Amino acid sequence: MSTQTATTTKRNPADSMVSTWRRDRSQWTFWHWMIELLGLHLNPLDKDPPVFSKKDKIPVIREWTVHLWIVSHALIPIILHRAYTTYTGQNLGMIGAFALYSTAFKLSGIHEMHIMSRLGQVYGFLDGDKHPRDEIPDVGVGKVMRELISTSAFRMIMSIYLTYRQDETPSSLKWEWLPLEIGLYSITVDFWFYWYHRCMHSISPLWQYHRRHHLTKHPNPLLSAYADHEQEFMDITGIPLLAYFTLKLLGLPMGFYEWWICFQYVAFSEFIGHSGLRLHGGAPSTVNWLLELFDAELVIEDHDLHHRYGWRKSHNYGKQTRLWDRIFGTCHDRIESVKDNVDYNNRVTMPLF
Repeated sequence: MSTQTATTTKRNPADSMVSTWRRDRSQWTFWHWMIELLGLHLNPLDKDPPVFSKKDKIPVIREWTVHLWIVSHALIPIILHRAYTTYTGQNLGMIGAFALYSTAFKLSGIHEMHIMSRLGQVYGFLDGDKHPRDEIPDVGVGKVMRELISTSAFRMIMSIYLTYRQDETPSSLKWEWLPLEIGLYSITVDFWFYWYHRCMHSISPLWQYHRRHHLTKHPNPLLSAYADHEQEFMDITGIPLLAYFTLKLLGLPMGFYEWWICFQYVAFSEFIGHSGLRLHGGAPSTVNWLLELFDAELVIEDHDLHHRYGWRKSHNYGKQTRLWDRIFGTCHDRIESVKDNVDYNNRVTMPLF
């Protein structure tokens, strides 16, 4: 008589991506209500987005309209700040600057989410013929919202501590340096992020801090913050700090107001890069015209493929460009955003409101 012993690998409940909470309000907490009241849903509950075949032509985002959206939203707190200094004759203190700019950071993110939801209902989502976008899992609602709030808070604390000077009002913004700083900042952020991100995948002790983020294969923007604290610390502070000091060493001014605008470019790209919108484009840069010559610009599908097909072994590690993936041979072939499948005559405007 022989005895067969079956071993069962139990899935960690914290790894569940099951999302049922939107239809069951009986267990809602403060965080659930915050998402609901702020309208932070990529898809309406009872309205499915359009579904397209992968062979259907994909529209193009007008990049200048994305620049306009980012810069106009970044200028709102700067204009309010300038009005305050003009009216009172004094500058904001550090606490006042933190309150103004961190609030603006959050409001821009909320507005971007609303716009991406509207665009998704018109243009659909990548791989939509196979799988819908993942929702925030039941086990991760509070975590996602806390991480999103901490992102804007800690980035502003860091930048204000390092660069904010009460004798420098918004009129000190060095406009002549700004296009170069925006372009080089995204490339520099991406250099440091590329190697940190690649190490997180390839080095076993580091993977444990990144694997949660890869539980989503079809992310939505809020899941850009679905990660362990260790990863979030590097994303929020470590990588921006390395990029900031790199550009300072290169001799760029990188004052508070310029860095604030650079932050808005990075945050926009992080959010839209996790949206899965079926649009060609997405990560704007003042040097994209140059990156395109080397097929090194980033589009929404690039990071989407990183989630869809990546686990321990992956590709498309960049989140602002494909420059470093192109140089180090880790690009994944696009599927829907290939040139022959892009409808360059169907151009989509990023709505301001």
